[in-house]
Parts: sequence; structure tokens; C-alpha cells
Amino acid sequence: MRVLPVADPFIIVPIVGLSGISLFTIASTAPNLFISQLLFFLIGAVALVIFSSTDFRVWARSIGFIYIVCFAVLAITFLGPTVRGATRWIDVAFFRIQPSELVKPFINIVFAKILSNPRISKFSSFVVPILLFIPIIGLIFKQPDLGNVLVFLTIFISFTLISTIPILYIFMAGLTTTVLLPFIFKILKPYQRDRIISFLNPQADPIGAGYNALQSMIAIGSGQLLGLGLGRGTQSRLLFLPEYHTDFIFASLVEELGFLGGSVVILFYIILLARILSIAFGSSDRYGKFLAIGVFSQFFIQVFINIGMNLGILPITGITLPLVSYGGSSILSSFIALGIIISIAKVNRAYPLVIR
Repeated sequence: MRVLPVADPFIIVPIVGLSGISLFTIASTAPNLFISQLLFFLIGAVALVIFSSTDFRVWARSIGFIYIVCFAVLAITFLGPTVRGATRWIDVAFFRIQPSELVKPFINIVFAKILSNPRISKFSSFVVPILLFIPIIGLIFKQPDLGNVLVFLTIFISFTLISTIPILYIFMAGLTTTVLLPFIFKILKPYQRDRIISFLNPQADPIGAGYNALQSMIAIGSGQLLGLGLGRGTQSRLLFLPEYHTDFIFASLVEELGFLGGSVVILFYIILLARILSIAFGSSDRYGKFLAIGVFSQFFIQVFINIGMNLGILPITGITLPLVSYGGSSILSSFIALGIIISIAKVNRAYPLVIR
């Protein structure tokens, strides 16, 4: 099968641009991680070609198997190492894999197929996907990985909103979730509750729960218009900014590249998200539309939350910035998802930029 559609500029240009910015930022702030990040991007590029060259509809034939594998991989996570109170990773050879990142595109495949069924309009048919979704979200919550819980919930909710499920059932589910919020808050880990509380007033505990948010805002503010220059960011290089190469990489790059550098990153995301949405609504295949909406939701919520918490306008949660943050699992997951998007565009010949 030809891979020519991979050359879609509205997908490839943002990928290359964001990947390049990521590599420059990693080389500047954490040079010892540059080679591994470059390797992650090369592996991701191979995955992009493979998934873009495969008809996306073939995955729908194996959603049962895919679901079981995803569940098993998430369950095996608890046999891995515990890092800072969280058990999210599995050590494989020389790499540390984060299953909750890797399963994103595959969980998208499963629930896009289930909820794209136009006959899913009865209450009983709505309950089934919820019962299948709860074990997945429960395992991720247990790790704990609140950031990816929010990502998966956003994907699932986006599916329900464009499905044939009656709005009454969706409203009832939303109302039930709202009623359970105090209970959910109570069962959060102490540090997660502290992060939410400190979001309202980070100055109340500047060397404790509010430290990350304050350091991130200081880094972004010090960048001003043009930035301090590559290799000159004090917050990251002097280790004042925590997780400067993963969760807070946006603050790192804005400190060094300034407001203009941050604006370029956001512009690349806008172009990419607009193209994904265009492909979704330009798809003649209902399953393809749901898949594309799932990928759009995955990227949008991650970008929104990550940049929001870097700017101090959202509570801090562990979530990566797609194609920019350091980490093989996140990069591979993003490239697989984008490969599926390209496949949808190719199969349905959905190439116009405008949404239709």
C-alpha cells in the first residue's frame, strides 16, 4: 500500500516542527537525554508509517483482543517499580515503558468502534461500554495517574456526545458523576488533593504544594518576548523547575525561546488539531469519524491541561505535552494515533482543510 498520503503538510509540518523544538529544548536543558529522545522519535516515525499504511478499518475486527491486551498490560503495570508513590511504568530491556500512555490509541480504537454503532440508543446498550470502560479507568486511577484518567474520560465523553445515545442518558451519567465528586476527591492521594487546593492559592505553600506552579510561572515570565536563549534558562538548568523535560517542558522552552517560541508551539498544535478535525468531519466512514474525534480529544485535552498547568491557570497533574515532552511512551502513542489519522484521510480521501 502506498504511503504517499503521509506527506500531508498540515500533519507533517506540525509533527516536524514540534519534534524539532522538543529536540532543541532537550539538548539545551537535559543534553544527556538527547540521544534517547532522538531514538524515540525515529521509532515513532516508523510506527507512523506502519499505521498510516494500514487500513484503519482492520483494527475494528479485533477490538475484543485489543481490549484484553490493553487491560492485561495495565494490570501488569503494578508489578513494575514504584516511583514517587506511583506505579506507572514497566522496565523492558533498556527502556521504561508507561502502559497508560501506550494504550491510548488502542483504547480509542475499541470504544470508537463500540460507540460508533448507530443502533446504540437503548439504555442497556449504553451501559455495556460504561461497564467495559470502568475497569480500564480504574486501573489507571489506581496507579495513580490522574492526568491520563482525565484524557481517557475526555475521549469517552467525546464519543458519547457524537453517538446516537439519547441526551437524557448522557445527562443522567453526568449528574451521577457530579454527585460522586466529593467521594472521588476524598479517595485521591494526599499530594493530589494538595495540588488542587494549592491551585487556588499557590502562595499559601510556596515551598510545598505550590512550589511547582510558582517555579513554572517564574520560568515563563523570565522568558519575556524572545527568551533567554538556548542553554541559558536558569530555572531548568539550575533545577529550580521540577520535571523540566516532561510535565514542565513548555515552561522550559518558553524561558529559553520566549513568548514567540511558545506561540509557535501553540500555532503548530492549532494547525494539527484543525487538520484532525477536518479529517473527522470529512470522513465518509462513521467509525473513521469516531476514531479521528478520539485522537482530536486526546491531543486537545493533553495540550490544554499541560499548557494550562504550566501557566498556573489549571491544577498540576502529571500529563505530557504531545510530541514535545521527553518520553518514549508518549511519543510512540502520539505517532501511532497520527498514523491512524493519516490512514483515515487516505481511505476516505478527506483532504480538504475546511471542515465540512
